[in-house]
Amino acid sequence: MTIGGVTIETPLALAPMAGQTSHALRQMAREFGDCGLVCTELLSSHAIHFRSAKTEKMYDWTPDERPFAVQLFGSDAGMMAEAARVVADLGATFVDINMGCWVPKVAGKGAGAALLRDVCTATTVVSAVVRAVSVPVTVKIRSGWDEHSLTAVEFARAAENCGVQAIAVHARTASQGFSGEPDWDIIRQVKQAVTHIPIIGNGDVRTADDARRMLEQTGCDGVMIGRAALGRPWIFHQIAHTLRTGEILPDPSPAERAAAALRHAEIAVATSRFDERQTVHELRGQLTKYHLGVPGAARLRDQIVHAGSLAELAAILTPVIEGRSVITESVA
Repeated sequence: MTIGGVTIETPLALAPMAGQTSHALRQMAREFGDCGLVCTELLSSHAIHFRSAKTEKMYDWTPDERPFAVQLFGSDAGMMAEAARVVADLGATFVDINMGCWVPKVAGKGAGAALLRDVCTATTVVSAVVRAVSVPVTVKIRSGWDEHSLTAVEFARAAENCGVQAIAVHARTASQGFSGEPDWDIIRQVKQAVTHIPIIGNGDVRTADDARRMLEQTGCDGVMIGRAALGRPWIFHQIAHTLRTGEILPDPSPAERAAAALRHAEIAVATSRFDERQTVHELRGQLTKYHLGVPGAARLRDQIVHAGSLAELAAILTPVIEGRSVITESVA
């Protein structure tokens, strides 16, 4: 897959997820292999404009992550253009515009998926960003705001005409959130509506079979994986390996999962601009998703949730890594 002249070696992408896709998860996906494109969590153009110290601490990308996208949200074309220039100057391979977030604190301010209510306004924002930067601009959208406002196809045509270089389509409406079943046919419709830019499908891809079906049914150029990658950063390698060879790789053992969780924590503490306690606090929800599957797993999860330092996490996970059974509760 090629986006704006940049080659994506494997057409599998890690979806941007608020509070999740910090540098640590992005690096984990890359270390396990076959994750062709990563994206930061969404950053507020408003916060960038006003030089929010907290937002600036989220500038956690590094040159060795290339190619990577930095995702921005906002509804003011001028602020979005300004924010795009900032992150492009800081090394972003792509500037990605969020038009998929449905949560009230984003959509309630006219940003995110709310832009899909008005294709004219959405196009104005996109045009301003494209004109502001020399790096390729991409957009992540949903099918539309609700079932009565399916604007993905109309917007995709307009966005391509504005110079957008790729579009990722989550096949649910904003009103659905993550509920209900995604309608992958909207991805097919968007793919047929554009003429030369890649379309990346997104929505409930959890296995290689899911990825294969999405590619076959929609004709999309790549597949984006979000929630299924939490606690499973090896999912990209598993899917790519199966698509290439037909062989299904086994899931990691409990010891390997524990080692991955600890590695995730180590990267987070080493690279985060927040202090260790805050970093560990925000990471605990991700670490519990590694699902260790050992006797006493419920108690281990509880210990992880209450950990406040890397040393505490290491003390919890090391016995599992070393195969030492220190908890005798039934498997949870």
